[in-house]
Amino acid sequence: MFELYTGLTIGLVGSLHCIGMCGPIAIALPLGRKSWLDRSLGGLLYNLGRTVTYGLLGAVFGLVGKGLQMAGFQQWASIIMGVVMVLSVFFPVLFRGKLSIDRYTTGFTGKLISRFRVLFGRQSKTNLFIIGLLNGLLPCGLVYVAIAGAINTNDVLLGVLFMILFGLGTIPIMLSVSLIGNMATASFRTKLAKVVPVFVVVLGIVFILRGLSLGIPFISPKTKMLTPEKEVKVKGACCTPGKTHEAKPEDFKPNH
Repeated sequence: MFELYTGLTIGLVGSLHCIGMCGPIAIALPLGRKSWLDRSLGGLLYNLGRTVTYGLLGAVFGLVGKGLQMAGFQQWASIIMGVVMVLSVFFPVLFRGKLSIDRYTTGFTGKLISRFRVLFGRQSKTNLFIIGLLNGLLPCGLVYVAIAGAINTNDVLLGVLFMILFGLGTIPIMLSVSLIGNMATASFRTKLAKVVPVFVVVLGIVFILRGLSLGIPFISPKTKMLTPEKEVKVKGACCTPGKTHEAKPEDFKPNH
């Protein structure tokens, strides 16, 4: 259950980052000028669309985690993901943003944006849901952090639940942005944005500790390792498993 709480926490805290990244999309949603209830329903459908996509990603990467667990690499995977999460915060500082993953996803992002333009021109509940589905595929550092958590669940179902809770955690702020608009000032958003890197570093350290299996409850519990079944010694047994023993007369002598 610790992993699931983590997914929800990432969504709640990380949604501060969403204001800057996905806020413009949320504000530009074709909600129309109907009643407040109708607009709320449209905004909710958009956010549910994102959450569905996150759930599908959770299934894929939960399966990856399951494969790592079966191969006996789950501890190393947790440590590596934790290190990557920590470096993802300090790497841009060290190299001043010279290297970025965005350059590798430009083509894919461009196609999604082109599709967005078509959908934003039509006001319908179906379009809002589809916009949410596509939005969930946009490259996003916060989603990458959540995916790392889904891998760490080592289970398909838990991976799905982890990512769904992550998506649900982002809904309060994202829905508010859609309905009310970007009310926060630039300086206030900058201050909020500073919270997310700190949270990512802390979460990365937790992943590293979990991989180290130090025996700390909830933080770094001992990993249960599979051990060969031990032979059970029975008093008076004269044979080893798999071997036969020929009966001798002295075996049947009564004990005095």
